[in-house]
Amino acid sequence: MTWSIIAKDNVTGEIGIAVATKFFAVGARVPFVAAGFGGIATQALVNPYYGIDGLRLLRDGKSPQEIVNTLTAADPGRESRQLHILDVQGRIAAHTGRECIDWCGHVQGDGFSVAGNMLAGADVLDDTASAYGANHSLPFAQRLIAAMRAGEAAGGDKRGKQSAALLIYGNEEWPALDLRVDDHPDPLIELERLERVSRERWVHFRQFLPTRDSPAGITDRAIIDSSLQAGPASKR
Repeated sequence: MTWSIIAKDNVTGEIGIAVATKFFAVGARVPFVAAGFGGIATQALVNPYYGIDGLRLLRDGKSPQEIVNTLTAADPGRESRQLHILDVQGRIAAHTGRECIDWCGHVQGDGFSVAGNMLAGADVLDDTASAYGANHSLPFAQRLIAAMRAGEAAGGDKRGKQSAALLIYGNEEWPALDLRVDDHPDPLIELERLERVSRERWVHFRQFLPTRDSPAGITDRAIIDSSLQAGPASKR
């Protein structure tokens, strides 16, 4: 009932996941990212512990294939699950259980992984992957959304549309971007709109937040206000 893309941006090093489905609040259930380590998408009859325990294993230095093996071996319901993982080194592993509903499967490319189930057909993943590869000049968030839009144009979730999400992490333990459309008649269009809104103020503001290297961040409101005013103006 879901398809998703996990990717690493070769320019920034960010890890991102975009996902869409005909189900409520997919962003609360599918995407998991550990900054500096990698991303995991757990879907089909979703097992949230694939994401929770999988991130712990990523941080412990396990490879994606080791993580898939560990998680599925411990889960009696694994044949109803789908899972794919991309680590910061670009290694990929996936699992699609035998009881996942057609069309279901996984494709991968250079620095990205796409997986889905209960789809209109194989073209959903193929077109998602092709669009991601073709749009390398787009900023990372827009590239992920463009890829999902291409998959939707190929049929997407065969039941229809309801929710979508975009989650991106950079070097910090908080997300660079965390957008959710929990219930909407055209969730990827709404996700695209929210991403545009994020560029008005959020992407300029986030540079001032505390980091591990700069625990205070920037608290001078004159500097912050000046940047926020200049940022949106520079986009006009």
